[in-house]
Amino acid sequence: MKIFWIGLAYFIGSLPSGYLIFRLREKKDIRSYGSRSTGATNVLRLKGWRYAIPVAVVDVLKSALPVWYALRTFPADRGVAFGVAFMAVLGHCFPVFIKFRGGKGVATAMGAFAVLATGPFLLSLAVFGGVVAATRYVSLGSLLAALSFPLIVFFWRGDTGLALLGLTIFALIALRHAVNIKRLVKGEERKLGQKISVEEA
Repeated sequence: MKIFWIGLAYFIGSLPSGYLIFRLREKKDIRSYGSRSTGATNVLRLKGWRYAIPVAVVDVLKSALPVWYALRTFPADRGVAFGVAFMAVLGHCFPVFIKFRGGKGVATAMGAFAVLATGPFLLSLAVFGGVVAATRYVSLGSLLAALSFPLIVFFWRGDTGLALLGLTIFALIALRHAVNIKRLVKGEERKLGQKISVEEA
């Protein structure tokens, strides 16, 4: 049962909300536009808040709910919840349903972190908000928030296991942000509020 639930979390994480919403609205593949990601930030730039918010909510819930269920069903074994969290993020980044080209994992990771450690999650969310407010770079805020979570967990709670999970998920998120990191270094990264056309490839 434990292995089944961890495996199922990958398929739940693979549900491509951004891809589906954009496909229904534009009859096009969102991965051909903007950042080529299926995540809420790319949907925001292409279609605005009306479409981005539902994507973000679904991407958060598809990890938060499975992790919550795992903690409730297997309270004596946190490893199940950790496995579920990682597999949900992995599924979001590399979804089996759309040829393993998905989002960048941030919203899905945040959903898992919120359930696993609410206090550290809120602090990492504050990091995200502060960085984005100061720089208007969503990618930079996302990376620093994802990195801050395991650091906060380790130094505040001394929870090595959860910190290692957080670092593993951060590594996955950083991998998916490789192009963004290069753009940040070159000063070419798009800022929050900078829209692009669906005709722009």
